[in-house]
Amino acid sequence: MTLSSASYGAGAIAFWVLLLLLSNSWRNRAHGGRFVAAVGVTALWATVQTWQAWTGASSLLIIHLSEILRYAAWLHLLTGLLAASLSRAQLLIVHLSWVGSLIATLISTISVALRIPFVDPLSLFALSGITLAVVGLVLLEQLYRNAATETRTALRYFVIGVGLMFAYDLFLFSQTELLRGVAVSAWALRGTIVLLAVPMLTLSMRNNPQWSLNVFVSRHVVFYTSTFVAIGLYLLAIALGGYYVRAIDAKWGYIAQFMFFVGAASVLVVVLTSGTWQRRIKVFISKHFYRNKYDYRIEWLRFIDTLSSARDVGIKTTAIRAVAQIFDSPGGVLYWQSESGKPFVPSAEWPEHSATLPGLAPLEAEDDMIGFLAKHQWIIDLEEYWRGPDLYQGIRVPAWVERATNFRLISPLFELDRLVGFIALREPPPPFELTYEDRDLLKTVGRHVATHIAQYEASRRLIEGRQLEAYSRLTAFVMHDLKNAVAQLRLLVQNAARHRGNPAFFDDAMATISNTVDRMTRLIEQLRVGAERERNEPVKLLDAVRDAVARCADRQPVPILTTDMDSASAVLANREQLTSVLEHVVRNAQDATPVNSAVAVSVAQHGAFAEVVVDDQGSGMDLEFIRDRLFRPFDSTKGSRGMGIGAYQVREYILSLGGAVNVHSVPEKGTRFSLSIPLRAIN
Repeated sequence: MTLSSASYGAGAIAFWVLLLLLSNSWRNRAHGGRFVAAVGVTALWATVQTWQAWTGASSLLIIHLSEILRYAAWLHLLTGLLAASLSRAQLLIVHLSWVGSLIATLISTISVALRIPFVDPLSLFALSGITLAVVGLVLLEQLYRNAATETRTALRYFVIGVGLMFAYDLFLFSQTELLRGVAVSAWALRGTIVLLAVPMLTLSMRNNPQWSLNVFVSRHVVFYTSTFVAIGLYLLAIALGGYYVRAIDAKWGYIAQFMFFVGAASVLVVVLTSGTWQRRIKVFISKHFYRNKYDYRIEWLRFIDTLSSARDVGIKTTAIRAVAQIFDSPGGVLYWQSESGKPFVPSAEWPEHSATLPGLAPLEAEDDMIGFLAKHQWIIDLEEYWRGPDLYQGIRVPAWVERATNFRLISPLFELDRLVGFIALREPPPPFELTYEDRDLLKTVGRHVATHIAQYEASRRLIEGRQLEAYSRLTAFVMHDLKNAVAQLRLLVQNAARHRGNPAFFDDAMATISNTVDRMTRLIEQLRVGAERERNEPVKLLDAVRDAVARCADRQPVPILTTDMDSASAVLANREQLTSVLEHVVRNAQDATPVNSAVAVSVAQHGAFAEVVVDDQGSGMDLEFIRDRLFRPFDSTKGSRGMGIGAYQVREYILSLGGAVNVHSVPEKGTRFSLSIPLRAIN
């Protein structure tokens, strides 16, 4: 057994095992199919390499074809993960790289067989390997750099694992091209490199089983320039360095060459995963490759997405986070003025529970810094302030700013032209230099944040006002029922002196008191249980109408009831509420009708509905009053004697039963109030 066969054999076994694990856990998830295909093709490739090394039957054509197919599988996976970032032209370039290599290999094989001069097969093998390795590394770099922060942890192992294979291939094929021959030892160690990638891929599969990554759209100039130049030059330097290391000492050349590659690759991994280096590279690219410092489309989309995601935290805390993430600031504090003229108070901090707010003091509207922000609308760079306070007209910053040395920026929040607050951001990671673009962006997002919070506060106050209005409305309904009960008791007291010795009056008085007690008891029960828990039951409609007419018989004109409907006909309602509604309609008719006129109440059946009609010969109403004021709550024509909710309560309750209310009236001639209520059968 040779080193090459053992190395590739171990890699083949590892990838077959990984393929088995993936096949059992994939379940048609997102990009899982492409991942399974890439692992399967790699396992097959490693098996072919093992067979070639074991038998010694080396065929450059078979090796070359297997290499191209392996790269095609991984590039297919990477383009799938980057589908949202790549244009059609970019996708075409990626796929042409392996398709072109495949076509060139077949043409080369045919030309050799026909003895037609063409590219040397070994050079073609090396050049296609370099091309595909570089394309793969570029895609990996784009995938990691443009992925959302929350997905990078799961993605890191995948990038390292696949990147390790691609980087070693670039080194190997570069050596092949430079030396005009394949380095046997380096080729044999390749199987071990592939084996080392398996644990990384396993960890990536475990950390991201859905294989659905949140990848932002990249900037095209970076894709075509910085990535190709930086990675290409770096890896070319590795290849040249390895060549000269080997040339210096032929005896230990291959081992030294391998160690040099491992060290250089480690440096590359550190650079790609280091937050500080990534920020330095980003600053360098922004300065030298772009007219603008920010990709405003991406920044604005991320800002809006963060600002609208305030679910578990407050709106103000989310606002700090949305602004801070633009500059990679680790945190901040938001001061807010609830009303004009009131102090600015610390209202939120991010991250939460960092024990910052207790040490912060409110700022009066007359404070030096507040006045400066309101007048000039400037961003205060505290580093610049400490160097030269005169740049900011010598204002005095709050004591907590002087004590807390880790704050860097103070950005005002304006709603229209009124200062409503400010955000103090902590020092962003180096390198950071506040430019005019930063200032303009802070002002813009500050205005958006101020408007967003102000609208939220206004909505909250509106909701609170509606809650108070609902409470007041409930109180008015209770007072309305109490007023009717008190009116009956007052009439009883007024007549008591004249009819004290009359047994019939005593009986009527006790009946009236008993009826009032029952009504008040039911009202209290409704308030205790809640209207939402009331249960409607079949109620004989004629009985409810008779009760309402009987309650109204104590005043003139006495209502007259006529009906031709079956007394057993029922509606589904609450007996007391239905009676109270009918009583209110009859009493309103009595109030509007002279004592020498008439109030008529009739009940009739029309199909599946019962219709209760109350006719009076009173003052009547015009069409405008019926349309605009009759059913408006708290709008009364009775002055201090009325609550203005009776008609509204009648309509709302009848509608809740599935019925309808119709009013026809002519001024000075009278009014017809018609209540249609659906009938229900009594079981």
